[in-house]
Amino acid sequence: MSKESNNNQDKRRGIQSVETGVRVLEALASIGEPATLKRVAEQCGMAPSQTHRYLVSLIESGMAHQNEATGRYDLGAGAIKIGLAALGQADPIREADSEISQFVARTGRTVQIAALGPQGPTVIRWHMGRPAVMTSFSVGSVLPLLYSATGHVFLTFAPEQELIGVLYHELADAQMDHSQVEAIRERVRKDGCSLVHGTMIPGLRATAFPIFDLQGRAVLTATSLQPDSSVYKKDEEGEELRAACKRVSERLGWVN
Repeated sequence: MSKESNNNQDKRRGIQSVETGVRVLEALASIGEPATLKRVAEQCGMAPSQTHRYLVSLIESGMAHQNEATGRYDLGAGAIKIGLAALGQADPIREADSEISQFVARTGRTVQIAALGPQGPTVIRWHMGRPAVMTSFSVGSVLPLLYSATGHVFLTFAPEQELIGVLYHELADAQMDHSQVEAIRERVRKDGCSLVHGTMIPGLRATAFPIFDLQGRAVLTATSLQPDSSVYKKDEEGEELRAACKRVSERLGWVN
């Protein structure tokens, strides 16, 4: 066997070794609590003896930790440090922009991204689809909590203290009471999204999904807009946008 062939095999083995080590780390992270060797092995689909060898190396590098009293394994200080560094580098708007622009390119749907501002849900990005959806709203427009799909998602998944001023102001002028607000929240929580037909703009359908941060707060929403007359592939495009928002949330540290 040639020297070049041996080198290629060594590289393949090296890469596979790293991938297997990452698999063990992912198993520790997904378990979410100190775990026995047997449980870690089952989680990553490996034999206990093989798992143990990787755990020994991970412990030596600080990526894993074994409790001396219980013998259970958990993530180490090194893994936590890397995780915190990754979270510190994650920019919600940048991550959402990238993911949503790809969704729009694939589907042709118009999507707006909104954040919760001091006056309410505020449009911060507008990704125009094919054909373009023309509305009076644009970047900087403020949407109501009580009557927009975007607002319903923030109403349900944003912290109450961030909503109270805007919500009190809207309720004072709205034909809606607290029981109706709770009914909206219950529906959105159950569906994981909000679908509104023609409430803001006649003939326009809006479907909004949350983007969560590490603490499970809705920091952004992504709302798909299309005319009521258009063909809507609910299962395909709705689930694709939901999945895109989930990927962004995961990069921001959210764990469902």
